[in-house]
Amino acid sequence: MANASSSRGEFPVGDFGAKPGLKAPCTQAIQAAIDAAAAAGGGAVVFAPGAYFTGGLFLKSHVELRVDRGVDLIGVQDESAYPEIDSRVAGIEMRWPSALINVYEQHDVKITGEGTINGQGEFWWDKYWGPDERGGMLKEYEPKGLRWAVDYDCKRPRIVLIFKSKNVSLEKLTLKRSPFWTVHVCYSQNIVVDGIVIRENLGPSSDGVDIDSSSDVVVRNCDVDCNDDAICLKAGRDADGLRVNRPTENIVIRDCIVHAGHGLFTIGSETSGGIRNVEVFNLKARGTWIGFSFKSARTRGGVVENISIHDIEMLGVLRPFRFTLNWLPAYSYSQLPAGWTGEVPPHWKKLIEPVTPPERGIPEFKNITFKNITVTRPERVPTDAAPSSSVLMHTPDVLESLAFDVEAYPEKPMRGLVWENVTIEAANAGKVSHAKDWTMKNVVVRTPGGAPVTLDHCEGVTAPKLERSGKAK
Repeated sequence: MANASSSRGEFPVGDFGAKPGLKAPCTQAIQAAIDAAAAAGGGAVVFAPGAYFTGGLFLKSHVELRVDRGVDLIGVQDESAYPEIDSRVAGIEMRWPSALINVYEQHDVKITGEGTINGQGEFWWDKYWGPDERGGMLKEYEPKGLRWAVDYDCKRPRIVLIFKSKNVSLEKLTLKRSPFWTVHVCYSQNIVVDGIVIRENLGPSSDGVDIDSSSDVVVRNCDVDCNDDAICLKAGRDADGLRVNRPTENIVIRDCIVHAGHGLFTIGSETSGGIRNVEVFNLKARGTWIGFSFKSARTRGGVVENISIHDIEMLGVLRPFRFTLNWLPAYSYSQLPAGWTGEVPPHWKKLIEPVTPPERGIPEFKNITFKNITVTRPERVPTDAAPSSSVLMHTPDVLESLAFDVEAYPEKPMRGLVWENVTIEAANAGKVSHAKDWTMKNVVVRTPGGAPVTLDHCEGVTAPKLERSGKAK
């Protein structure tokens, strides 16, 4: 074997036996190049142009994985290629398959280049909902009263996992066909996600970028098209998330565009550790189903506060502001079916553990600002951003166009929201339930009928100005 180090600090994977175009996986050879770079004190692992099949890879401190233009890393469709590791998934700490690219308890790592990483997610999409999107494990679990468990039992790799790490950058790559979440940043700090393009994510839970109980994270210049939340902040679920009690904080999301997806920017539904000190600006949505999606549940707990959202443009977004704090009860509230005599695995025990006292589980959202936002409703969603049939099938409740769709709790109303220079075009003005101390300055809602926003159990909430589409009211 040739000495992989060079005067430029590069470690070509070909020197370790990884050749483009091979049918067999190159996992061991690529990992050997990574390990050699780490042993030398750092360096760049590089590829000759071509396609390389691989299972889970684990980067090391001071190593750069450089996937240049013309290089395709392709995840093998073999579950044994992604060994299970201790992780956190959807707010619960549990064993889960490794990602295709893992930065696990490391520091000073780069993943760069203008090449492509393809997760080949179809195998896992079919595992969850079947080839016709009407079967799979979801169909098996729902009749048993186990909708809350299937997302945790149907284990699927992510494309990139950054876990308990710091000083990591992920730049310029195209990531596509993720089996599950695309980029997951968890329990980490000082992370930059810059210029990532996400495409062809047609499967269930194929989120774009998820920031989870992490701090000092910047997401910028990204272009996302997916079948779930595009850019999402999370902080743990229910009793397990409250036990960990680690916030997501000091986050900047800027200069990104989102096409298909459940949300341009989402907070939740995992909010247990709290989410705070977030700035979101210069985002564009093109045919995204929801613009800003804040979701939680009565068992989540946590405080979401000090969120600044400004300079946003949304085109063809059906629900620009959807705040559902009692989100998807069949998933959010875990309870064993009556008379259950089957196995209760460890992660189920975490999911069904009650939050005590119950009031600890009620989340609180406060001190959030929305400024300089336009929502334009074209005659039809642009064809290059139209929802896929799979998304329409699984989110029928998102189809009606509403300017506001807000549901909080009487115990903790959503309070202290400031709206300024916001213009919304929608089919209907919508509703706000359980809100307190909202101020609106130069906020206009335009609908064909000009009907007002319905205010239910609201106190100190300023209503927006209403206009009939094309005419002031």
